[in-house]
Amino acid sequence: MKNNITAIFTLLLTLLLSVPSIANAEEEAAKFSYFTLEPEITTNFITDGRKLGFINVRIDLMVDDPSLIQMLEYHQPLIRDAIIEVLSQENEVRIKSLSGRESIRKACLEKVNEMLLAETNQKVLSDLLFTKYLYQ
Repeated sequence: MKNNITAIFTLLLTLLLSVPSIANAEEEAAKFSYFTLEPEITTNFITDGRKLGFINVRIDLMVDDPSLIQMLEYHQPLIRDAIIEVLSQENEVRIKSLSGRESIRKACLEKVNEMLLAETNQKVLSDLLFTKYLYQ
């Protein structure tokens, strides 16, 4: 009986000591903020044939400091232009493949971060997410 009480007490103590570490992890995760580019971006891409290819994307930008959202709002025209430049230079094969989509996402992230670094002297984006990705 004494062993059971000791085991229960040890378990409760372990659980109580782990609560602060869970709270710290939640605080760290809550530091990220997202900014959605509005309206969605629609542009054309390179195809082999005579038809134009179109791509429509909704993009969310992730920052690790919520105070940077205002900066993203201010620079939204430059951000949109950088993304359109990347998308319009892609070919049909890359647009339509999953691996191509990921490399395009990374290229957009890199291009936007380069542009924001030139404008603000700091790396702003933690990540860039395609929350909608349609092509025709």
